[in-house]
Amino acid sequence: MAAKVDRSRTKFMLDEKDIPTKWYNIQADFKTPAPPVLHPGTKNPIGPPDLAPLFPMELIKQEVSRERWIEIPDEIRDVYRLWRPSPLYRARRLEKALGTSAHIYYKYEGVSPAGSHKPNTAVAQAYYNKKEKVTRLSTETGAGQWGSALALACQMFGLQC
Repeated sequence: MAAKVDRSRTKFMLDEKDIPTKWYNIQADFKTPAPPVLHPGTKNPIGPPDLAPLFPMELIKQEVSRERWIEIPDEIRDVYRLWRPSPLYRARRLEKALGTSAHIYYKYEGVSPAGSHKPNTAVAQAYYNKKEKVTRLSTETGAGQWGSALALACQMFGLQC
């Protein structure tokens, strides 16, 4: 017997086994690469030597990669499991207000320890810095979400923040 489909369902939860194993790189979809970032002083394209004092080489390689999929290390996925997968909601009222037959969904990232999507990036940044023997990270922050996300990520990988 086929399972009955709940057509009023709004909230969807994936299982932990469905946490992605790869990041999707939108650069692979561009017919021509996005223009390079220009050095503010020289106005020439920034290269790895310009970025190396600020970022781990693995993140620099990802930034310039045209590969469609980038593997997510197991150590990062293990940390993500603390709050991911985050709930997916169907925006039925928005669909109605727009008068569209399209199904519109959004992810609720407030379930992360920092209350935002920011740990998704901070965890990877802390991980790759740790792999390159960085022992301490520092950042500026406005409202504090990025600072708390980075502090959480640093704690996960034994870095000072």
